Amino acid sequence: MKILFFGDIFGKPGRKAVGTFLSSVKRNIDYDLCIANCENAADGRGITEKSAQELFAAGVDLFSSGNHLWDRKEGLEFITNDTRIAKPLNYPKASPGNEYIIKNINSTRFMLVSLCGQAFMTAVDSPFFALERLLDNLPDKPKCVLIDFHAESTAEKRTLAHYFDGKVSAILGTHTHIQTADEEILPNGTAYITDVGMCGSHDSVIGIRKEIAIEKIKTGLPVRHITADSGIQINAVLIELDDNTGKAVYIKRIREKL
Repeated sequence: MKILFFGDIFGKPGRKAVGTFLSSVKRNIDYDLCIANCENAADGRGITEKSAQELFAAGVDLFSSGNHLWDRKEGLEFITNDTRIAKPLNYPKASPGNEYIIKNINSTRFMLVSLCGQAFMTAVDSPFFALERLLDNLPDKPKCVLIDFHAESTAEKRTLAHYFDGKVSAILGTHTHIQTADEEILPNGTAYITDVGMCGSHDSVIGIRKEIAIEKIKTGLPVRHITADSGIQINAVLIELDDNTGKAVYIKRIREKL
């Protein structure tokens, strides 16, 4: 099973970039499933049905997410009802959305799980214990399991990766919007990268206009975040999983200017 995974899609520039990339990528990249982190898809904060449908139409199959998933009130009903979005597993059960997604891909059962970190983030349950409970108690657990670990701390990400190495197929970090150059297959067969990066404007400060970020640093005053629209890039990874064992056999980092 080959999976194309896009890092945080930031606003309209990110959505357009993913659409443009997917319109041509099938000629050069073979994959069975396309996943993207959607928590910043609607102008940098949250997701709406309109922004989600644009990405589904472009070719994204499933969404992982993070702490900003619910930032748009108008998107809550959509998040509640659509089965293609995985909310962070370690958020309260009362929060809208699916705790995980199980899907058949070419007759192989696949599971997508989102987790949020605890370090420097909104207070949530332990991602370690939440994932452990799920894996221990889920009947007929799929062989192929992909984790989007949406976290700030690189140490927390690597710790989780080593803790679950060999128990899941891939642990892909998101949230910082900065792609890391440490993609690898861990000793027991789990594909890993600390952060996949961001799809959108890289002539920016993690997606917002750099002038605004500089002004906030200089003055310390609240500012209105405005999505940047220049220096558009795709940040993604392509991974291949063994359908029989669930182990990763390949991971490649993608960083492409559009």
